[in-house]
Amino acid sequence: MNLSVNLAGVELKNPVMTASGTFGSGMEYSELVDLNRLGAVVTKGVANVPWPGNPTPRIAETASGMLNAIGLQNPGVEVFCQRDLPFLKQFDTRVIVNVCGHTEEEYLAVVERLGDEPVDLLEINISCPNVKEGGIAFGQNPGAVERITAAVKKKAKQPVIMKLSPNVTDITETARAAEAGGADVLSLINTLTGMKIDVHRRTFALANQTGGLSGPAVKPVAVRMVYQTARAVSIPIIGMGGIRTGEDAVEFLLAGASAVSVGTANFRNPAATVEVLEGLEAYMKQYGMERISEIKLR
Repeated sequence: MNLSVNLAGVELKNPVMTASGTFGSGMEYSELVDLNRLGAVVTKGVANVPWPGNPTPRIAETASGMLNAIGLQNPGVEVFCQRDLPFLKQFDTRVIVNVCGHTEEEYLAVVERLGDEPVDLLEINISCPNVKEGGIAFGQNPGAVERITAAVKKKAKQPVIMKLSPNVTDITETARAAEAGGADVLSLINTLTGMKIDVHRRTFALANQTGGLSGPAVKPVAVRMVYQTARAVSIPIIGMGGIRTGEDAVEFLLAGASAVSVGTANFRNPAATVEVLEGLEAYMKQYGMERISEIKLR
């Protein structure tokens, strides 16, 4: 059985990877999960300098999911290169670094710093607030998406994945803009903006008031957006949003994704990624499939 997939010339042994922000840089999970089993590890967001993140509380459970307003807390690219990358390179898995920033210059500083590091692909998180545009996320404006994608592509030595925000009217507009800017791969969806209010304390559950909704609750939205995007662009897509089982992963592959990321499920079940992979293998065996490419809509 051949589960290998090719993303912009980079071959992954299978299509299952972690979703950024839910797996650290792999260290936290390495005693519980065999990282060698995964197609790739996608790191937590990495910025040009350390980010402290948002004030607490910054996580809240919801029906069929969770809200987070972590604020991309991270120690910065220098610590990442000195501490996290050497750890990840011990394993037989691809390394994808999620890059975040508040300005184009911040993104480019990280992309250039990672140019000669042993990183396989870069995932650019364009759901970050653009401080020069009044805090509106880069990913909510097609023109901004195309510009930041083109700027990153000029500097990047690795293939570029643009991670799309679902908080838009038409996901295909931003997808086409990323493709026009030169993106090699797209990943979607990032979290949906949500809110929870504690009725007994009569205040917001998150200090930030709003946060990103993820988990099973968002899966139908994510599948729909992956399906629409797959028909709007000609580059590969990494699908994510509420994946817990092998059959969830299959649903995204049927919608047009080439690979999948497992996110919120890791918090509930640290072995979720491997269980998704095993479920995917069981599905292929059940239907007599030899290659992952055989998973397609009739």
